[in-house]
Amino acid sequence: MNTHHLIEKSYRGRFAPSPTGPLHFGSLVAAIGSYLDAKFNHGKWLVRIEDIDSQREIPGATSQILFALESLGMEWDEEIIFQSRRSEVYREALNRLESHNLVYPCTCSRKEIADSSIIGLSGPIYPGACLRNPPSLDKPYSLRIRTNENQIQFQDILKGMYSQTLKSEIGDFVLRRADGIYAYQLAVVVDDAEQGITHVVRGADLLDSTPRQIFLQNLLGYNTPRYMHLPVATNAAGEKLSKQTNAEPIEIANALPQLVKALYFLGHDPPLEIIKGDISSFWQWARENWQINLIPQ
Repeated sequence: MNTHHLIEKSYRGRFAPSPTGPLHFGSLVAAIGSYLDAKFNHGKWLVRIEDIDSQREIPGATSQILFALESLGMEWDEEIIFQSRRSEVYREALNRLESHNLVYPCTCSRKEIADSSIIGLSGPIYPGACLRNPPSLDKPYSLRIRTNENQIQFQDILKGMYSQTLKSEIGDFVLRRADGIYAYQLAVVVDDAEQGITHVVRGADLLDSTPRQIFLQNLLGYNTPRYMHLPVATNAAGEKLSKQTNAEPIEIANALPQLVKALYFLGHDPPLEIIKGDISSFWQWARENWQINLIPQ
């Protein structure tokens, strides 16, 4: 069996950070994994800034992230897309779902939902109160998609078969929040489709989001990309590295050791002359020696 997956002429991958802080080791792992998989397959690697939630955005984080990627020698193809400028496109997709009677308004507060529901894979499973009793719309409301009992399954390149029944494991999920901000699940699906993304390489913390995204892709008539969910970097307490867990920013001045550490984390063992060399020879070695069967499960 070939250890590399088949080269596809039109491979299009992406790295899609949220500007909630500077690039840290966890996001570097996702960046390197997506970059090397694209480059090994002679594909395009795009960068998208997922800045749809302005409340979480840290001023200056976008330019810090892009500067870090450039300094680390990771060049992206095509122009960068910013989710904050794409509300119109998300609205069109939502309108299409609404026109098929797949979306309904919900005025339940987080507390009400938490008090009346069981906990699922990613928080409380919405019990469907506003579907059964449509609310009066005199206060802000979110819009939810009706899920069903069909099993959604896909073959993850790294993790194998993964399946979920949205209705019972996730519940009807939000596509637009009560404050008018479009949800990540809708935005990412629309963007991947519009950018022609064929392969999504990202952290395993997003594995349980994938069935929701496939569900929306199916409803909107989009192609489903191939997915590969990489191991997630954690701190000493076992928490995912993130801004919330005070992950240290990548030291740009000390770039090569950070790249080597991320590649080690992904199961690759560059030779000593690469570790002691320069960034361009690191990338040349890494692009030629990328093997997904080396990535730890």
